[in-house]
Amino acid sequence: MVFGMGGGTSSYQEIEETDCILLWGSNARETHPIFFHHLLKGLKRGARMFAIDPRRTSSAEWADVWAGLDVGTDIPLANAVGREIIAAGLVNHDFVTHATEGFDAYRASVEPWTLERAASVTGVPAAVIRQMAHEYATAKRAMLCWTLGITEHHHAVDNVLALINLALLTGHVGRWGSGINPLRGQNNVQGGGDMGALPDRLPGFQHVENDEVRQKFERVWGATIPPKRGWHLSGMFDAMERGELRAVYVIGENPIQSEADQHRAARLMGGLDFLIVQDLFITDTAELADVVFPAAAGAFESDGTVTSSERRVQRCRRTIDPPGEAREDLAIIFDLARALGHDWGQPDAEAVWNELRSLSPVHAGMSYARLDEHRGLRWPCYDESHPGEAFLHARLWERPIKGPRAPFHPVDHTEPADALSDEYPIRLTTGRRLAEYNTGVQTGAYASPTRRGETLDLSPEDAKHYGIDAGDLVRVVSRRGEVMAPAFIDPALRPGLAFMTFHFPEQVQTNQLTIDATDPRSGTAEFKATAIRIEKAPAAAATT
Repeated sequence: MVFGMGGGTSSYQEIEETDCILLWGSNARETHPIFFHHLLKGLKRGARMFAIDPRRTSSAEWADVWAGLDVGTDIPLANAVGREIIAAGLVNHDFVTHATEGFDAYRASVEPWTLERAASVTGVPAAVIRQMAHEYATAKRAMLCWTLGITEHHHAVDNVLALINLALLTGHVGRWGSGINPLRGQNNVQGGGDMGALPDRLPGFQHVENDEVRQKFERVWGATIPPKRGWHLSGMFDAMERGELRAVYVIGENPIQSEADQHRAARLMGGLDFLIVQDLFITDTAELADVVFPAAAGAFESDGTVTSSERRVQRCRRTIDPPGEAREDLAIIFDLARALGHDWGQPDAEAVWNELRSLSPVHAGMSYARLDEHRGLRWPCYDESHPGEAFLHARLWERPIKGPRAPFHPVDHTEPADALSDEYPIRLTTGRRLAEYNTGVQTGAYASPTRRGETLDLSPEDAKHYGIDAGDLVRVVSRRGEVMAPAFIDPALRPGLAFMTFHFPEQVQTNQLTIDATDPRSGTAEFKATAIRIEKAPAAAATT
């Protein structure tokens, strides 16, 4: 919506050489440890860091300042930071005038968000908001990084736009050491989007509604591509509800466990006419399937490429054979195509990649030979003499500017969909822990000395109020369901805030609690803001 493609603007090396870091809605030390390793190098070289998160996470422990905001108030905080930058005369007017549009409307939209008003709404002291605004705006180089703490809300897109507005206001984009970076949640999430696993894009972020783009792909693929955007994941479940989607092919996903409002997800997927699951293990979703294709692991058991959060494409090589009947995804898909009457020949990962390069300009220069030679290249890489771009959007600084200007997007605050009340007074937010992924499909089967299983994490104040000790079994109730979990007393939490993961569904099915209110544009559910009440379980239940 702002820059034309979805990817982190900056390389990992740049986080080592920046001066100011806003780590917003991200516990990167636990959820993105490789990236955080580079971030720590930046801190050791003198960078200042603000950690903006409702919890005082292990990442926040490394920050110069922790801005502990209330869940769901990221937009008021970002708008107040923007207003203070404007009021203090710290706007990069040269960049704003030359490279952006819509500044006047943005300035009017943030004017009501004074430091005092934002402090009362967000819980972040006015002095901290002011300090963050001044340090970010005056830094020579500054990075703004975020993850699911920003995007798992019913106003996810507006949250992201609010942060991007700050980068436009200060000119902290399109230069070495200054950028905006959504950190991807798992290996090759970035690569999935790059390859067109999006409802409105073909590979290389080319829009499906563009006639020329669609015709280019149709000539190579020998098939007609519908000239309209498809459904995102939440839209698929809505289509199941309406009876418009009757068959689903799931590859490497466990939506029965990972979707918000788990009861609804199980009911809808259980009612499909036909379900195929292609995965490494028999997940709860696979248990419902009509057909299961056992798949090889993406690394070590398969050939191909992966793309990291810094847009770096790297080779992965098959070094061991998949176990049992498991096969590479490519082989399964080629055989399925053959069964449907389309002979694509023998599956060859390099041939598929070369077809992609012929259709996606940003990948055109990334031959396997060059990926090997350079140990990976960052897109865009337009031809085989191109080194790949270390950072994106340098064009915004060129005179005259090449291409469209980057627009400001005024956004305003809306409360979380699942409102707190006397009956549900505690805000539950969900997230990840180090060494675990999502629903535990990949990480749940190995022994770990750090694993404690699922817990309901409470502040010391709430634990005292409810008469709960560490290890006590607690009943957690939302408007959609209830679960039982042992309590863990966490001083990183403030009163009124609780935390859970959904890494251990065999123990606790956390998503029976969460709400499936979704952002209408991204389709992301509001995992971060569930209203709950907690009750100490009776002794009989604890014994059972």
